[in-house]
Amino acid sequence: MSDGNRAGAGGDAHGDETPVALITGAASGIGAATATALADRGWRVYATDIEMPLPEELRERCTCRELDVTDAEQCERVVEEIVDETGRIDALVNNAGYAVPGPIEDVDPEDARRQFDVLVHGVGTLCRAVLPEMRAAGHGRIVNVSSVLGMSTVPGVGTYCAGKAALESLTDALRIELRDTGVDVSLVEPAWVDTGFADGARERLDGDRTDAYGDTYAALDRGWVLEGGPLAADPEAVAERIVAAATTASPRARYPVGTFAHFVRWTHILPARLQDPIQRWFGRVSITANRLYQRLGGLP
Repeated sequence: MSDGNRAGAGGDAHGDETPVALITGAASGIGAATATALADRGWRVYATDIEMPLPEELRERCTCRELDVTDAEQCERVVEEIVDETGRIDALVNNAGYAVPGPIEDVDPEDARRQFDVLVHGVGTLCRAVLPEMRAAGHGRIVNVSSVLGMSTVPGVGTYCAGKAALESLTDALRIELRDTGVDVSLVEPAWVDTGFADGARERLDGDRTDAYGDTYAALDRGWVLEGGPLAADPEAVAERIVAAATTASPRARYPVGTFAHFVRWTHILPARLQDPIQRWFGRVSITANRLYQRLGGLP
């Protein structure tokens, strides 16, 4: 029996053994790569996003649904539709997210609140929607796509880091609460990923800028704080870890993605007097590194 079928073992009211996954934020990047990877393994994938229609490649291989994770009624309705159509739901991949960059002082509180609703409350809403079905089936996987920035923050993306830190805590609590139910919960923690995330974040840098944060804005505009440059992982590498969390017999609590993610994740054990200079240093040095990288034509 393949790993994919192992995660979905148990049958359903329709007599179909095909495992079923619900993925949020599937229009591009990590979500699209994960939807494709699970479909390749024989899963029935429900690819969802607030932006519709999804790319043709996904429409050909997945069942697509519009889903705003901040709309509780829509979340419940989509989950009910999946269960009605398939009789099961084996994996939930909470991937939807975006960043509102800028120093804490300059970020509009309403923008920060909406971001938090997607990164944290949307995850909680979907978990509440799928858990009765998973618990009744005696198995299920919840995979939350977090970030190492939930453990080690960077100036200029503080509200995003705060949302990911909250997601880390929510996931840890959920994993412990669901022990012995057959439902496993994992975090996938990349650092930077080569997607449109940085471009979308920079589009939100349109508010007033406090002069005191010149260095922070320079790092956001011209450094690697948002995209990571050559340190960014491919979406497929993150999708590979998500698939592992969804299909392996004994999933881990955390799946850091890439060498740099492991490094960033463990810097949080350092005292603040050592962490803080490292974070400031990275932003400044990344400006020069990015300039040199571009002059070399983007070559490693």
